[in-house]
Order: sequence, then structure tokens, then C-alpha cells
Amino acid sequence: MSEDLEFAFALLLSGASIGLMYALIALGFVLVYKATDAINFAQGEFVMLAGLIVVTVLGAEAPLVAAIVVVLLVMIGFGFGLEKVVLRPLLGRPVVAVIMATIGLAAMLRGLGPLLFGSETRALPLPIGDEPIVIGPAALPPIQALGALVAVLLFVAFSWFFKKSRMGVAMRAVADNQQVAQAMGINVERYFAIAWAMAGIVSALGGVVWGAMLGVDVQLALVGLKVFPVVILGGLDSIGGALVGGLIVGIVESMAAGYLDPYVGGGTKDFAPYVLMILVLMVRPYGIFGKRKIERV
Repeated sequence: MSEDLEFAFALLLSGASIGLMYALIALGFVLVYKATDAINFAQGEFVMLAGLIVVTVLGAEAPLVAAIVVVLLVMIGFGFGLEKVVLRPLLGRPVVAVIMATIGLAAMLRGLGPLLFGSETRALPLPIGDEPIVIGPAALPPIQALGALVAVLLFVAFSWFFKKSRMGVAMRAVADNQQVAQAMGINVERYFAIAWAMAGIVSALGGVVWGAMLGVDVQLALVGLKVFPVVILGGLDSIGGALVGGLIVGIVESMAAGYLDPYVGGGTKDFAPYVLMILVLMVRPYGIFGKRKIERV
């Protein structure tokens, strides 16, 4: 294999692994939208909060397994509590009310993070070693391989859940039409709470893998900004679309950094996914895998 092909393969592999980690964060976004038809602009802050909780528990000399269990329980409880206290009173209101509530929640969490946990960047060590995983001519950091594996497993699990399980089908029915679902005997409020709790689970695992790679501080919330091009490219209501969108964003970032940065001095990977997002919106406003909604008057 020539050096050019080896370089391209290394960029592709690195971009795909990072893209799967982006997709992991986007999964929480899609789960909420798919079940409640609402957009959660605080997904990045959920990941930040989960990372802060894990490093705090580890700082108390607790084992890693205990820290992960604690953060899962806390984020599930946080999802249930958020839905009951903040979002349930907005049930039946325009969707923009929920959007504004999540934007306010994001600002509040970003402010409370340093206040409660401190502003310093803290490491989140995982027992996976530092030896790169060699795949052909390329090498992949273990944390990226772990993050990609966690993302794939969660995507498979939630795809099965929504397609095959009775609860998942009910959640899809609630998202399609809340009033009809309620008339059919589905407890809309309960399924809303379950959706936010599942977003808490995704955020907890995302906080662990992203915190281990970047370190944990308030800036971890910025990872959530990559959610928007991912879900726009893949489609707001498509779990598989989020997976593909994450891969596209990760690969575009990697290729831009490898091939364009040397000519412009760097920084292209930060805006290249957003340029692609705008181009896709011009052609398919509902995303590559999103469903076109037709409203009859």
C-alpha cells in the first residue's frame, strides 16, 4: 500500500471512530426527539454533568465500576426528575416552549458545573492502557476503540428496543400523536419520563468515554455542539441516521484536518461539518434518513 493510501486509511479509521463517539452523544438527542417530538439543547451539558459525577466519585477512592453505577443511577434519576418537574408542566404546550426550557437548562448546568465541582480539568482514567491498537497501516488509541464499541452496542440495543419491544412501539406512537396515543390507553407522561431517563443513560456512558479522552471540565459540554450536524445529516428521528451522521461528521473532520489544514494553517475540521450540514439542508431539510412530514390542511 502506498504512503498516500496509508495516510488516507489512517484518517478514515480515526474519523470513523471519533464519528461513532459523536453518534453516541447524538443518540441521546434522537431518543428524546423520537419519543417526545421535542429537541433537547442540553445534551452536551448532560454529558458534562455525567463526567463531573464520575471523576468526583473516583476522587473519593471508589472503584471505577462503582463510579459508573453511581453515574448511571444519578443520570436516570436526573432524567426522571427533569421530566416531572420541568417538562411535564409544558405537556400540550407548543414545542418551542420545551426547546426554550432545555436551552435554559443548558445554561444553568454550564454555570453550576464549575460552582459545584470546580473549574479545573481532571483526568478520568480507564483501565484500558495506552498502547495503540494497530489495524493495518494505522493505529487507533484504545479510548477511541472503546468509545466506538460502546456506541455500536447502544445503537443495536436501542434499534431493537424501538422496533421490536412493546414499550418502544408505544414510545413511537406517543411521538407521532400524543392525543391519539393517550386515547388508546398509553400513559404519555410515563413514556416521556422513560425517554429522558434513556437519554440520561446515554449521557452517562458518553461522559465516561469522552471524559477519558478529553479530560473533564465545563468545556466537555462543547462536545454537544457536534450533535447538531450529526442529527441534521442523519435525521432527527432516525437512530440509524444518527449513526451514519456521526460517521460522516467524524470522517469529514478527519479528512479536512489531514488534507486542508496544511494549506490554510489549521481549523478546517471545526467548521467543515457545518458547511456540509448547510449543503444537506438545502437539498434535504429533513436529513438523509429523516422522514418528510406532510401536513394536510
